[in-house]
Amino acid sequence: MSRKPRQTTTAGAPVPTNETTLTAGKLGPSLLQDYQLIEKLSHQNRERIPERVVHAKGWGAQGTFTVTHDITKYTCADLFSEVGKKTEVLSRWSTVAGESGAADTERDVRGFSLKFYTAEGNWDMVGNNTPVFFVRDAYKFPDFIRTQKRHPKTNLRSPEAMFDFWAAQPESVHQVTILMSDRGIPTTPMHMNGYGSHTFSMYNKQGERFWVKFHFKTQQGHKHYTNEESEKLIGKTREAYQEALYNAIEEGKYPKWTLYIQVMPETEAGQQDYNPFDVTKVWPHKDYPLIEVGELEMNKNPENYFQMIENAAFSPSNVVPGISFSPDKMLQGRIFAYADAHRYRLGTHYEALPANHPKNAKVNHYHKDGAMRFFTNDFDNRDAYYEPNQYNGPVADESVKEPPLKIDGDADRYNQKTTDADFVQPRALFEMFSDEQKSRLYANYAAAMGPCSDEVKERWYKVLKRVHPDYEAGVRNAVNKLDTDVNTVPITDDTPLED
Repeated sequence: MSRKPRQTTTAGAPVPTNETTLTAGKLGPSLLQDYQLIEKLSHQNRERIPERVVHAKGWGAQGTFTVTHDITKYTCADLFSEVGKKTEVLSRWSTVAGESGAADTERDVRGFSLKFYTAEGNWDMVGNNTPVFFVRDAYKFPDFIRTQKRHPKTNLRSPEAMFDFWAAQPESVHQVTILMSDRGIPTTPMHMNGYGSHTFSMYNKQGERFWVKFHFKTQQGHKHYTNEESEKLIGKTREAYQEALYNAIEEGKYPKWTLYIQVMPETEAGQQDYNPFDVTKVWPHKDYPLIEVGELEMNKNPENYFQMIENAAFSPSNVVPGISFSPDKMLQGRIFAYADAHRYRLGTHYEALPANHPKNAKVNHYHKDGAMRFFTNDFDNRDAYYEPNQYNGPVADESVKEPPLKIDGDADRYNQKTTDADFVQPRALFEMFSDEQKSRLYANYAAAMGPCSDEVKERWYKVLKRVHPDYEAGVRNAVNKLDTDVNTVPITDDTPLED
């Protein structure tokens, strides 16, 4: 029989027993000197870290991205440098509003985040399963999230707060329409798309910039639950997504997505009848068709969920040469807020944790000290702890400088006030729905809006009427009826959300 490894304290000292407390004699009290007991209890008290403010409930996996089509005319990013190139990826999918113990199959937007471990650092694609978002200005993001959390008095979720906020931000009707549609409850992470949602930019070796949208299209097809199906499933398990994802990968049924991009030449921004940097809008495919890029395959379950998924820190601030930002106001706010959330939740050196540390790029920086500084970065020269220095410490590389961003100086060019343009795309989406899809849409609204006050309902009806009179009438009738029949057959829906 092989000898088992010897248990030790965190300081490496051998542990004589893991069964009983040290006492003063057979009947005596426990002793404070039993430092092994104290270590065990104190570590248990500190096992939990703060959960994410949003996207607290999540599921993740590891895998590979493979380039299948050449897009080097749009970007000099190393991970897209040649057809066939493979890059390791860490993924996390999540609900938005619920706490870490929330049920997986609640009606909610899903997060869709990917970390690409490239040779030039990590690129994080931090998106959702919808191509748009509720608000277009980061100034309103904290207010929006508060409406998704618990009421300060009742400690319950508040439909009143949600619809009151949405009615005051009519641009949200595009996202709310998707949320209340058949696509509001995907059956698994594998049966939904992922979108960068925001407008990003790419630039090539010639210094040409392009505005881009990222689309990860599921190869498993779209499948969704109705409210009734979801309620029945939650009664059986609150972990349906984790079970489905984990088991699929363990059984070798690796989920896959195809990455496409939409590309807009830099000089075309502003020629549309919508703001191309407004995250509540999509780019019509007829104007900016999808361009295939590669395939994402998630094929490994992490050996330790906490280490690789709970400690995973995705931020849109993590870009690499060849990929950059845009004037999207929500994106600009997230560039700061996400990284700052990780500093609070995980600590100053969160990027040095295994899930976040670059796998294929050397890290050289001058950040100093702080809590949990468990690594060195003296570059084999302890005198090079500031910059500039004469001791051959790391220096900036001007060759990776991105081209100048051409920004219009008129601060009012993309007015953020509600206009008729905010209702054009939701109207087009509503008109694409079949009668059956509209019926379920109305019923989902009835279930969600039932607890709301008449004042809030009327305010939201006014928003829906600006989209389409039939939209307002259908929801109003369903809310008044409340016992609308709902189709309980699993939904397979390939209605495109972007056009």
